[in-house]
Amino acid sequence: MKVTKETLENKKVKLEIQVDPETFEKGMQSSYLKNRKNISIPGFRKGKVPRKIIERYYGEAIFYEDAINEIFPDVYDAAVKETGIEPVDSPMVDIIQIGGGKDLILTAEVDVKPETKLGQYKGIEITKVEKIITEKDVEHQLEHVREDNARLITIEDRGVKNGDMVTFDFAGTINGEPFDGGSAEGYTLEIGRGQFIPGFEEQMIGMNLEEEKDITITFPKEYHVEDLRGKEAVFHIKIHEIKEKELPILDDEFAKDVSEFDTLEEYKEDLKRKLKESADQDVRTQMENQLLEIIRDNAEVDIPEVMIEKEADNLMREMEMQMRLSGFDLETFLKMTNTSIDDYRAQYRDRAYNRVKTQLVLEAISKAENITVTEEDREKEYERLAKVYNSDIENIKKTFSANQDIMDNSILMQKTIDMLMEEAILVEKESSENESSDVDKEGHVPEEEKK
Repeated sequence: MKVTKETLENKKVKLEIQVDPETFEKGMQSSYLKNRKNISIPGFRKGKVPRKIIERYYGEAIFYEDAINEIFPDVYDAAVKETGIEPVDSPMVDIIQIGGGKDLILTAEVDVKPETKLGQYKGIEITKVEKIITEKDVEHQLEHVREDNARLITIEDRGVKNGDMVTFDFAGTINGEPFDGGSAEGYTLEIGRGQFIPGFEEQMIGMNLEEEKDITITFPKEYHVEDLRGKEAVFHIKIHEIKEKELPILDDEFAKDVSEFDTLEEYKEDLKRKLKESADQDVRTQMENQLLEIIRDNAEVDIPEVMIEKEADNLMREMEMQMRLSGFDLETFLKMTNTSIDDYRAQYRDRAYNRVKTQLVLEAISKAENITVTEEDREKEYERLAKVYNSDIENIKKTFSANQDIMDNSILMQKTIDMLMEEAILVEKESSENESSDVDKEGHVPEEEKK
């Protein structure tokens, strides 16, 4: 096999691959064995027609497509390895010469991973982020646990009040006409959480079982459904069930019920420890995101469009999965938000670009710094995953062995980020009442996905 490489514009490469007749013949024979059962020629039983007879009757081109499909994956992989290119998409294949006992000559045009020109990535100044866990944070977490373990008591002798879980029907109209998403039966809502349109829950307070009532609200001017923004709507509602939360008493018995601890103080100490671990991870992530944004902006790379499009697809799939877990689907969401699929997809383009660029920059840094993944790194990752999934290490190894390359890449990227963080310079945030900053009063920067 002979291969020549030609660099094209727009981050593309064209490979011309010359395959010897013997290799192509193996593909032709495989194609014949695959297709002969479907070929009929008078005088021969179906599936028993000799290859030469078929080629004489129909021409040898009848086997070309499957023959190429048979040999191309191995031939292309060898050509990629020989030329050292890193394809980022499937190739466009064109046949230059085929058949007649001659060499098979074809071209494969493909987008390849671009070169990254690194800027400064060591000694980067980032704002120090801190988060101190207070007793108030612990008490707040305790209240969440109490809420999760509350009893629901059916109420029949009073009206709705804040904190109640209410099951009701509602039917909304605008100018007397129903609208999409404006009606539901048997809907359950916790009053006072502010989950509905402003003014909706407040007007339900005081209503009794089986009571019906019309309430009037005005949709916010920034409402997510454009057709409803600023419009006045009337909702007819009927209450079917009122339940009140009965919170458990915070004492040692409560601690025993919800944890492995015997006393409330022990449980609170454990909550504080877990909150601290979570806060430390959050702080670390925020500072890493600061650092990666700066390093990404310092680098130059001309990214093929196909890489951005693929990453946008990945982001959309992630969001669709989250929607399904929340009981939504994409089609319903698009209708509710009056958004086209193209507009929805466009929202992910910038994030996709940043994700891809960050990945390319980190890969370039890992190569420049000779950062590699060792067996010790893998063992540590297996231990970490075993804790995350509450499983033993051997089961984790079996589960993730099929995705070793993906795991190795994840380890490599994190090792690179750890190195960059060690080289970064942490600076205290300047305090000024009139200062405009992306860092909030608690020392946090806006959460941004690590791309």
